[in-house]
Amino acid sequence: MGFTRAELESFRGRSVDDLMPERPRLVFVGINPGLWTAATGTHFAHPGNRFYPALVAAGIIPRMPRFADGFTEEDRRMFLDAGIGISNLVHRATARADELDRAELRAGAARLAADVAAWHPLVVAIVGLTAYRQGFGRPKARAGRQEERLADAELWVVPNPSGLNAHATVADLAVAYAQPARAAGIELHPPVR
Repeated sequence: MGFTRAELESFRGRSVDDLMPERPRLVFVGINPGLWTAATGTHFAHPGNRFYPALVAAGIIPRMPRFADGFTEEDRRMFLDAGIGISNLVHRATARADELDRAELRAGAARLAADVAAWHPLVVAIVGLTAYRQGFGRPKARAGRQEERLADAELWVVPNPSGLNAHATVADLAVAYAQPARAAGIELHPPVR
């Protein structure tokens, strides 16, 4: 499936429903939906995004979902049955995350804290250090496990898988994503060869 620029632009400002199991163990929180994500209704859906390749490389999920065209029900079940949720700091779709302002990120952080209190996950992993710093008012934060908790969940910050974060390879992302998965007690699968 492909989209024209005009088709993608028609999804600007839309939101994407959270993918949330009844009892989440680990919740990955992206910055906000991109236009491709809004068009497909699937988080991290842009074909160039390295989120799912990194999850497979880390062993967090056993196979590659068909994310660029939107999840199948089988793909959704793979996450839900494993106790893995996906949400966003800000729900408004934009072409680029840098279109968000600090106030939106801070409001998103406050809303996320309330959501996490309702979901009760063991671990939350914010996907994007700069967004975490701005949204949570932690300008000197570093990637990895944070001292603070979010609601009652252990809080991690991991690198953004966007192609705009080119210095992080899929292997680097896999190492970073495996850490909060282990902390949440997610059983890691052997890498697919």
